[in-house]
Amino acid sequence: MRPFNYSRAETEKEAADAGSDGATFIAGGTNLLDLMKLEVMTPDALVDINPLDLKSISTTDDGGLRIGALVTNSDCAADQRVRHDYPVLSKAILAGASGQLRNKATTGGNLCQRTRCYYFYDTAMPCNKREPGSGCGAIGGVNRLHAILGASDACIATYPGDMAVALSALDASVEIRSANGNMRSVPVTDFHRLPGDTPEKDNVLETGDLITAVTLPPPPGGTHVYRKVRDRSSYAFALVSVAAVAKMENGKISGIRLAFGGIAHKPWHDPAVEDVLTGESPSEALFDKAGEILLKDAIGQGSNDFKIPLARRTLSAVLRQATASGASA
Repeated sequence: MRPFNYSRAETEKEAADAGSDGATFIAGGTNLLDLMKLEVMTPDALVDINPLDLKSISTTDDGGLRIGALVTNSDCAADQRVRHDYPVLSKAILAGASGQLRNKATTGGNLCQRTRCYYFYDTAMPCNKREPGSGCGAIGGVNRLHAILGASDACIATYPGDMAVALSALDASVEIRSANGNMRSVPVTDFHRLPGDTPEKDNVLETGDLITAVTLPPPPGGTHVYRKVRDRSSYAFALVSVAAVAKMENGKISGIRLAFGGIAHKPWHDPAVEDVLTGESPSEALFDKAGEILLKDAIGQGSNDFKIPLARRTLSAVLRQATASGASA
């Protein structure tokens, strides 16, 4: 590990000022410290933001929830309001990592975790995300975990998290304090970026930006499902994951939100899939149609070709559960 300076920020302004000067924020450090040990990330300065007053979960004026950026994953998943009103979020968090990591990982840090692409972690290999212009070793290489949607010629890595997939299905927003003190709110569905020709940019954060909270709209009701398909039952990243929040009325799907993990550079949300389902009676034919729309532009890279039928089957299974319906003729 290379030498670096360490400081603690007592206020959001101190943190933002340090960030503007090039310091990297650290809270739980569950991803950052690993990357520093491997010299994938080599910050000259770290600013510890744990002293900031961002550790509470509170009710918003419109009846939603505001989850502070420093709320740990364990505390968020265990919160009674989250478990009762937003169970898909609790389920997704509990499907990720291990209990020890969830005790340290924070809401803001979870959103900012970086890809687990083998080539990104191996500094001896080419990676446009780690070293722009060096190439993408995963294209034509070992790519079993990689993207089937939204990839580019520069990068086919996937976003590894679970929490953000559920937040996308819940139509959540990320509250961000800019370096100049201005506040803005970004929908979670717009927070992460597709790689394009700048895969080194994971999200929309600018220099000095500090995530202060995630806000959830009023409880959506309905049935909440999170299904994660992975190589082993714990401590493994998703091959495919699906978060769903569905409402039924008179035997028809009156409303549905869907988000997908493990298949793209960001949590994947396609409104066209929701549109084809809304107002319809659940059936296997309808679920198949939704899968076709979701995967119409999917491209396998060889070793990950299996993700295309896997995503289709996983979506169908989630829709059956979310709509409490089996196949119909």
